[in-house]
Amino acid sequence: MTVTVLLFASYADLLGTNQLELELPIGATTDDAMDQLQALPGASRLPKHPLIAVNERYARRDHVLAAGDEVAIIPPVAGG
Repeated sequence: MTVTVLLFASYADLLGTNQLELELPIGATTDDAMDQLQALPGASRLPKHPLIAVNERYARRDHVLAAGDEVAIIPPVAGG
């Protein structure tokens, strides 16, 4: 199945894109998506367990993904 991954700020800078598609097996979780994402060139500096949203709702690491889901990897936010 294919899911779309959205990357923001420094995460997009590390991977050189703000959006990509991952091919995952049926039953894959957000944690599985992160494992595959971290195997890409430039992703070694991504945190192992960042904040993740699936279809615009925060999701746990064990959230089971479905084909067509949109997975957002959210960097830490600081304000001032």
